[in-house]
Amino acid sequence: MSERREIAVEGEVAIVTYENAQSGFRVVKIDVPERRDRLTVVGVFPRVVVGSRVRVRGVPEVSRDHGEQLRATSVIELAPTTLGGVEKYLGSGLIKGIGGVTAQRIVKHFGLATLKVLEEEPHRLREVPGLGRARADQLIASWNEQRALRDVMVFLQAHGASVHLAARIFKRYGPKAVSVVSGDPYRLAIDVWGIGFRTADRIASELGIAKDSPQRMQAALLQALRDATEAGHCYLVADELIARAARLLELDASSGEAPSAALLEALEQALADTLAGGYVVAEEADSLVRLRAGRSLRGAAIYDARMHETEARLAARLATLAIAESAALAGFAGAVERFERETGTVLADEQRLAVERAARCPLLVVTGGPGVGKTTIVKAILSVFERAGVVSRLAAPTGRAAKRMSEATGRVAATLHRLLEFDPKTGAFKRDAKRPIDASAIVVDESSMVDVWMADALTQAVAEGARLVLVGDVDQLPSVGPGSVLRDAIASGIVPCVRLVKIFRQAEKSLIVQNAHRINAGEAPVVPEKGDPSADFFMMERRDADDARGVIVDLVTRHIPRRFGLDPVRDIQVLTPMNRGAAGTAVLNEALQAALNPSAPGLARGKVTFRVGDKVMQLRNDYDKNVYNGDVGVVASVDEQADALVVRFDDGADAREVPYDGRALDELALAYACTVHKSQGSEYPAVVLPLLASHFVMLSKNLVYTAVTRGKRLVVLVADPRALQIALAEQRRDDRQTRLAPRIRAESERGARGGAGVEPEASPE
Repeated sequence: MSERREIAVEGEVAIVTYENAQSGFRVVKIDVPERRDRLTVVGVFPRVVVGSRVRVRGVPEVSRDHGEQLRATSVIELAPTTLGGVEKYLGSGLIKGIGGVTAQRIVKHFGLATLKVLEEEPHRLREVPGLGRARADQLIASWNEQRALRDVMVFLQAHGASVHLAARIFKRYGPKAVSVVSGDPYRLAIDVWGIGFRTADRIASELGIAKDSPQRMQAALLQALRDATEAGHCYLVADELIARAARLLELDASSGEAPSAALLEALEQALADTLAGGYVVAEEADSLVRLRAGRSLRGAAIYDARMHETEARLAARLATLAIAESAALAGFAGAVERFERETGTVLADEQRLAVERAARCPLLVVTGGPGVGKTTIVKAILSVFERAGVVSRLAAPTGRAAKRMSEATGRVAATLHRLLEFDPKTGAFKRDAKRPIDASAIVVDESSMVDVWMADALTQAVAEGARLVLVGDVDQLPSVGPGSVLRDAIASGIVPCVRLVKIFRQAEKSLIVQNAHRINAGEAPVVPEKGDPSADFFMMERRDADDARGVIVDLVTRHIPRRFGLDPVRDIQVLTPMNRGAAGTAVLNEALQAALNPSAPGLARGKVTFRVGDKVMQLRNDYDKNVYNGDVGVVASVDEQADALVVRFDDGADAREVPYDGRALDELALAYACTVHKSQGSEYPAVVLPLLASHFVMLSKNLVYTAVTRGKRLVVLVADPRALQIALAEQRRDDRQTRLAPRIRAESERGARGGAGVEPEASPE
């Protein structure tokens, strides 16, 4: 197929057929000289009005429903050149309050100079006969508002921002966009989702910021820290931070070369300046002692200032809860006996210990793998709380996890966002230390998913004297967000913890449970005897990625639905270690979509087409929409003309339909296959997991363990035996740079001494 080339045309806007103010998607028809029919222009571009002259660049295409059209890549407004054109332009609704009659009056008074007068001397509208001063002032204000929007869009596009990016930037900053971007273009990478350092750097270059400027160096350091946070770390060692920043800057002559000494020296100075400016916090390599500006930072732990404050505050709160004295709940023994009698359950010794500690300790961690009775523990703890008159609230990090908790306990469970009453308008939680959660006890399931930010918000909102019980599987992958809170809390040795290890008889029958524990111990999983009708775990040996992909598609679309009666979209989830590669999410989603949903109406975004009926996943927290990173839904409808679609998210009582315009589609991804990390907190009737040599960099025991424990009724491994062996031998536990555990210990010691909680600081040299 020959490549479609861009063309450029000029003409007058005759009709505005459709426009979406939120997405910027528009459909207009223009009159082009020497062309008999009006040309339809579609795409995302700034607002244009009837009568305006425009220069359009775009790619010609033929729509199945709408015929020939031009898909615009840029639309630049030109000034009308005739009196009639100026009248139509002004009277088209461009300025609130100016209709056809008023436009005639203005043009009659100023003639062809009308637009020049409005641009340079809008106050002269007061000269127009019949307007009146109040009306003229209103029109002047409307013109200035419209001009601000246009100026922002023109400025941003002139300095390297695409129409999509310009619209997103304007939405974030409004009329201040020009001054914000001009003053610090690198803020874009922080404030505007979807804009990384390289895009911000390109815009900065267009604005004349030198490649070796201190501003650019500091921006690269801060971006490298933010990238590390997104990868789960709370800090970076200074040398690693500088190396990452150097790679971002790409100042070296050729890729693969070590950064030059001059660049490293410049970054060291930029890091010192960033520390002096209060943007980062540095601590000694082997202690929590803070370093002041002017000291050597070699080997130091470098935190983003906000991250350091959050980790320190969380550590202090966990230590306070852990060492607080609390009287045991009244009637504990009788409440346990009554629970056992009413439920027909006999608690094992370790289960009884967990319930007893929950009755005594303000803070408790309960951890264990599948089949060890965590749900029974939660029910027993809630029963004891209820008998003692303790008001409990249940929560989990995601909607799906909260729904499962409700089903398992028969009580209402909320997401942590809802429990803490997140306010989209302010971007903050309404529940905090000043207005704590209205409960005497809070039980949180799937706590391994809770990152530093959320753990801090949660613990601050626990009322004085209230209890907090964190339940989760510490052997799973840590949270998607930064930190490994559950693991660090246990490792501190300060937070009370009960680890459940005994697998109960009913769970022992499940190969999923057996093999999860074998994998966690570094042992190879066992496979069922041939023809076993109760088998719930299978392995299929495949070494070639293309062959494995074909097997996965067949399993999802034909074999599993036919044998187990499961729906291929709703019930079966493919989990894979990586996004990229021949067996990564991108390729697997493309293959599964082609097999399951090849021809429904859809919208293209880059290389991906979202079709009605597709399973999709939200990739970031969007508080305005009330959807969060990892939420899974189904495309309910598509409006090709409006470049928009609607996704139905269904978490039980929280079912909702969420609209996405063209600008927000990059927040979605197909979800027939997703990474193991993204599956945390979810449970699926069936899981299919490829493990291949190409996944080498991600293979570890806890990744495979996490994937296997997501399956409820069926798990199928499509594995290269060598890859499985590598994973089982890999001791790496997705180690993260965090100092929460030693910080909890330090806070505990300080509390025992009656200290004020002030962090130690190194004296100047």
